[in-house]
Amino acid sequence: QVQLAESGGGLVQPGGSLRLSCVASGLTLKYYVVGWFRQAPGKEREGVSCIISTKRRPYYVDSVKGRFTISRDDAKNTVYLQMDNLKPEDTAIYYCATENPELPVGNVCDVYPLSRYDSWGRGTQVTVSS
Repeated sequence: QVQLAESGGGLVQPGGSLRLSCVASGLTLKYYVVGWFRQAPGKEREGVSCIISTKRRPYYVDSVKGRFTISRDDAKNTVYLQMDNLKPEDTAIYYCATENPELPVGNVCDVYPLSRYDSWGRGTQVTVSS
């Protein structure tokens, strides 16, 4: 059974940092495109970042470019999202997900449409507030 488990969320002040982890069981993450997503209260789930492999350029949405860094440790079957210079508008539940492996992959991954991703974790809460 495929399971993704996010951790690392919490309460942080504006300008602070958090590192989220996405650990997989039941599958080998290095064979999958992995994405991070978030959903704020009353808003639709949105894509944040995705990664194909350590050798390819990851993708970031404009709102997090220069502040968030996605990485993967295939030996630990884990993908990370380092979040620096956090802002109140980053407050959301953060989810990781794996892309359907049957879909074609270009040089750069994409977080949209969300339907490309078919295995999801339960999320971890990130709250940015003073």
